[in-house]
Amino acid sequence: MKYRSKLIHLTLLWLGFSLAQAKTLKPLEGSRPNIIFVLTDDQGMGDLSCMGNTILRTPNIDNLYKTSTRFTDFQVSPTCSPTRAAIMSGRLPFEVGISHTLMQRDRLAPEVITFPKALQRGGYRTGLFGKWHLGDGDEYLPQNRGFHEVLMHGAGGIGQYGFGDFKENSKNKYFDNILLHNKTIVKTKGFCTDLFFQAAISWMKDQYEKEQSFFAYVSLNAPHGPLIAPDKYKKRFLDEGYDNSTAARYGMIENIDDNMGILLDKLYQWNALENTLVIFMTDNGMAMKGIGQKDKGRLIAWNAGMRGTKDTNWEGGTHVPSFWYWKGVLSEGVDISALTAHIDLYRTFCQLAGVEIPKSSLTPKGRSLLPLLQDSNAKWKDRTLFSHRGRWGGGGRGKPTRAEAKYYGASIRNKRWRLVFEMDSSGPWLSDISKDPGETKNLIKVHPEVAEKMNKEFDQWWDSTESYLVNEGLPRISAGKHHLQLLYDKQDTEKGIPDWAPKKP
Repeated sequence: MKYRSKLIHLTLLWLGFSLAQAKTLKPLEGSRPNIIFVLTDDQGMGDLSCMGNTILRTPNIDNLYKTSTRFTDFQVSPTCSPTRAAIMSGRLPFEVGISHTLMQRDRLAPEVITFPKALQRGGYRTGLFGKWHLGDGDEYLPQNRGFHEVLMHGAGGIGQYGFGDFKENSKNKYFDNILLHNKTIVKTKGFCTDLFFQAAISWMKDQYEKEQSFFAYVSLNAPHGPLIAPDKYKKRFLDEGYDNSTAARYGMIENIDDNMGILLDKLYQWNALENTLVIFMTDNGMAMKGIGQKDKGRLIAWNAGMRGTKDTNWEGGTHVPSFWYWKGVLSEGVDISALTAHIDLYRTFCQLAGVEIPKSSLTPKGRSLLPLLQDSNAKWKDRTLFSHRGRWGGGGRGKPTRAEAKYYGASIRNKRWRLVFEMDSSGPWLSDISKDPGETKNLIKVHPEVAEKMNKEFDQWWDSTESYLVNEGLPRISAGKHHLQLLYDKQDTEKGIPDWAPKKP
């Protein structure tokens, strides 16, 4: 690919500069780049070859990593909707009504004015391609929360009919899906990840041709389960003796990598890399705890040396990759070690676009990352971040009530310390992340004063969130009665479900 050879050349050209200096070449505030934000689902730090995975091959994302500014301590929430809510609002998920990934408790509080809405007011065109998962009722849909162009599935995953996705998708998950395109439900062709990238690239090409500033949110459902990939992506793993689940999940990741290569190659062909910021991130830690291989039995999946996975508040549940590439503007091959988080994206994007933070009752609380992007050695005041898995009253691995769940799967994090209230033992567990990123030693008896202080901070935050939980106690909606499903029935009766495909860019 031209993009790959170009990146190799740029890497060699800039290597000396990036090692000596980690500062941007121009001011960032109000620079108004196009922003492409790729967010994958359930892909952890260990699910990339540049992060040490020796089974996967992800050359395109690896090259992106080499030429990016990387946030090496970037924190999100441990599951899907909470992270997406924090990104869209700039606030922690409990503070915008999100306490679950289903049962209507995944609906982003109506009072939130999302950052895409702010970007719209500043003249940006905005597009979402893939997963929304912040409410499927009319007022919660992305079309009404700041997006001009939308191609999305329902619920938290394709085929989740019981939680709100289209029934037809439960029959043929991840291929030839029924999706919502703006205001019309459509029938598509192909593998879902390929389609979401193709639709995004086609839409972006239109924006470039019109010289229109844009924000593209490529929000993938992969590699979230069910684990399904095209056969050609599974073949290598099956041939090497891995079980079907491993082959499918890793195949999904290598498919994402190929699509990232296509995206970046298009940007190169369009001469668009100089005015486009490309961000690659994941929404939480990896979901796969083990892999199977013939003759070797069950193996522990590589997790970049971290403890815990998705739906836990260990580092492995909330610490994710965050690669930022902007040719000729951001430093290449530079690591930023400051404690940063999903709540920081809102102010960052608004400041880049030169738009004001909208006034509302739920204004963003995060920080702008521009000082760190401008200078990786910029001063960054320490902070305390709170994380909680929520999910009380939902059955499964959870507590019946919010009160009982207070310390169940909670954590408090600052630059040095992480206090985790374990779900499966008495806990709590205090780790010095600066010396023990794998959280192997519990120092709570050595530093009880640290744990006590962090616990008090958590108690205050927990008490402050109760009034924000506007989705608690809502009735469950039965399969077939969710908003998108009713829209499908109405449209199918009145005019049918048309075929749809993105224009070739």
